[in-house]
Amino acid sequence: MNYKKLEEDKNELITRAESILKNAKEAEKELTEEEMKEVKELHERAQKIKEEINLREENEKMSNELKEDKETNLETRAEEKSQEALEREEFSDFIRGKVGLNKRAALTNMTFTDNSAVVPKTIVNEIIRKVYDISPILERSTRYNVSGTLELPYYPALNDGNYDNITVGYQSEFSEITSTSGKFSTIELKGYLAGALTKISLSLINNAQFDIVNFVVNEMAYQISRFIEKELIHGTENKVAGLSTLSNTLTAASTSVISADEVIKLKDMVKDEYQNAGIFIMSPSTRTALRLLKDQRGMYLLNDDISTPFGTNLLGKPVFVSDNMDDMAASKTTIFYGDMSGLATNFSEQINIQVLREHYAPMHAVGVLGFFEFDSKIANEQKIAKLVMAAS
Repeated sequence: MNYKKLEEDKNELITRAESILKNAKEAEKELTEEEMKEVKELHERAQKIKEEINLREENEKMSNELKEDKETNLETRAEEKSQEALEREEFSDFIRGKVGLNKRAALTNMTFTDNSAVVPKTIVNEIIRKVYDISPILERSTRYNVSGTLELPYYPALNDGNYDNITVGYQSEFSEITSTSGKFSTIELKGYLAGALTKISLSLINNAQFDIVNFVVNEMAYQISRFIEKELIHGTENKVAGLSTLSNTLTAASTSVISADEVIKLKDMVKDEYQNAGIFIMSPSTRTALRLLKDQRGMYLLNDDISTPFGTNLLGKPVFVSDNMDDMAASKTTIFYGDMSGLATNFSEQINIQVLREHYAPMHAVGVLGFFEFDSKIANEQKIAKLVMAAS
C-alpha cells in the first residue's frame, strides 16, 4: 500500500487550517463563524485520514502475521507428517528384520531394551485412537490419565436422587437459613496392570505387499479394546468394577424374552437431563430379538437409521452391539442404556507397546506386546440403567 498520497492529503489539510489561523492572527482579528467551521472540518478530515493510515498499517501488519503463521503451520505439519512417515518406515523395517537389534544406530526413532524395541509414539497414539473408536463405552466414559490412585469426590445422597444434603426453600428477612452438612464420599480409581500379546507370522511379515504397520495397529487396538470393554461390562472381582456394580436395575419378567414395555421402562429409568447422550448397548442376538418388537400402535421399536453408528436406533437412540454383552438368559444383564459419561475410567499408565523379534523366532513369528494400567467405576448411578433377565 502506497501511503504517500494519504500523507500528502493529510498534510495539505493541516496546512490550510494553519493558514486560516495564521491570517487571523496577523490581522489581529477573531475568526468568523465560517472560518471556524472550515478549520474544524479540515481538522476532522485530517484526523480521518490519519485514522485510515493507522488502520491500513495495522491491517497490513496483521495480514503479514497471518501469512507467516500459515507458512509456519504448513512447515510444522509437513515436519510432523515427515516424522510420522519416518517412524512408520523404521517400525516396518524393524519388524521385517531389515534392521536388527545389532544396528540400533540406524533407527533414530525407536527405543530399545535388551531383547525388544519400544514402538514409536506415533504408532502407539494410533493404536490408542483406534481403541477408543472400537469401544463405544470406553470412548463415551469420563476418562482420566492420572498416575497412582485417583479419588473422585461426590455426594452419595445426590447420586441416589436424595437432595437432603442441600437445603433450598423460602426465607424471611433477618432470619438465618438452616442447613444440613453434606458428607462427601469418594470413588477410588486405581491402576490394575493388564497386558496384550499378538503373535504375527513371519510368512505374513515377509510378504512385501502386506501393510505390516496397519496390521499391527489394527490387531493390537482390537485385542486391547475387546479386553477393556469386557472389563467395563462385566468387571473382575478385586480388580476393575466397571458397570458390574450398577444398581439402577430393571428386572425382566422372563428369562429369555424382553417386552416392548420393558425397553420403554428401561429408557425412562434414566433422568431426562441425561437422555441427550443416551445409547443402548446389547449383544447381536439381543438386537435381532428386539427387531421384532412393536409398540402398542404396531410400530417397530428398532428402526434402521443410517445416521447412527451401527445403522439402527431404538426409541430414537443409537444402538451399539458388543460381543462382550450376554445374550438373553436367566439372571444375565442383556441391555445397558444411558449416558456412559456416568462411568469413570482412569489410565494411570498409557499403553506401552514393544516388539519381540528374537523371543518368538523359534515359532517363526514376531510378538507384539502391550501393557497398560487402568481402572473403572460407576461415578453417577442416575446416568445409566441396566436390564437383567429374570432368575427363573
